[in-house]
Amino acid sequence: MSFELIWYGHAAFGLRTAGLKILVDPFFSDNPASSTTAENVEADYILVSHGHSDHVGDTVAIARRTGATVISNTEICIWLKEQGVGATHAQHIGGGFHYPFGYLKLTFAIHGSRLPDGSNGGNPAGFLLTTQEGYKIYIAGDTGLFGDMKLIGEEGIDLALLPIGDNYTMGPPDALRAVKLLQPRHVIPVHYDTWDVIQQNPTAWAEQVTNETRAVVHVLRPGQSFTLGSGRGASE
Repeated sequence: MSFELIWYGHAAFGLRTAGLKILVDPFFSDNPASSTTAENVEADYILVSHGHSDHVGDTVAIARRTGATVISNTEICIWLKEQGVGATHAQHIGGGFHYPFGYLKLTFAIHGSRLPDGSNGGNPAGFLLTTQEGYKIYIAGDTGLFGDMKLIGEEGIDLALLPIGDNYTMGPPDALRAVKLLQPRHVIPVHYDTWDVIQQNPTAWAEQVTNETRAVVHVLRPGQSFTLGSGRGASE
């Protein structure tokens, strides 16, 4: 069995596992880096890491159209209900829940979470997913470097998705330190090049990670995918 990830640009992902489709922070409209549109994606579940507009994105429209269950913190789930989203599941940092696609735990993240209309978005989070296939996937979300990444790494991370854009999140040097703390088998850089303020050179960062750690870096283009478990890496 395999786990597939599609990077749509910025911090938006599609996950395919256990026969289910999961979207993470589906920011497509007004996203200059997006490889698709909100109308062209399907979802059984949607994960929302925090309340900022470039992460909540098109969650409401997609959830209404597909009937997907949205998983986020309590404050965001309450807000989504007020926007007409029918199915939500609230969690909080440190808490996990068994879903049909695997066990999902919310992790600490250093960031903000104010919702697009100014409402309280609760605490920002990352996601630690243990898939039905047994893979450990760490989606850091928007965050700065923090020492407890070492504890997350003790889980045995197969794939880490880390922001490298700087300004709003970790930049390349701190993201390299994060890899050293997490010690993942594979890592994918995200949350960069969407706007000028977060322009980075992911290839140069990948070379540093390769030289200083055992992690295998996969620099994807928007729309490109990565698969665990089928004997192949990045693919179109």
